[in-house]
Amino acid sequence: MLPKLLAAWCLLALTVTIHAAGLAAVLRHFVGSSLPLDMRFWPVTWLLVRIAWLLILLHLAEIAVWALFYWWQHCLPDLESSFYFSGVTYTTVGYGDLVLPKEWRLLGPVEGMTGILMCGLSTGLFFAIVSKIFAGRTGVKRN
Repeated sequence: MLPKLLAAWCLLALTVTIHAAGLAAVLRHFVGSSLPLDMRFWPVTWLLVRIAWLLILLHLAEIAVWALFYWWQHCLPDLESSFYFSGVTYTTVGYGDLVLPKEWRLLGPVEGMTGILMCGLSTGLFFAIVSKIFAGRTGVKRN
């Protein structure tokens, strides 16, 4: 059981590292630069759409890490099943139509909790960017 938990903690650490690097890149690119001076609907919407795309790609990369691990360890029948299970688990949809073998079943809850945390960080990034947009619009200075 201990080796399985160690694998789960390593996957969690790798997921957080990928997410932190991705968020830092998004912040550096979008928040570090001046946000668009044009605060009309479409420029702001386009900015948020681009950020959403990048965040989804980031989450998909993290799902892929878990899926590749499941596939490598022969936890699921094939690569497609591994990606499906990982996506359903990471997003906490949890259909239950695929399950991990008994010896690996502790990884499922760890992946689900990791997905919740990473989605929360992404939500926080959106909040920070929207706050910066509206702070610029109202003239309120935020740190």
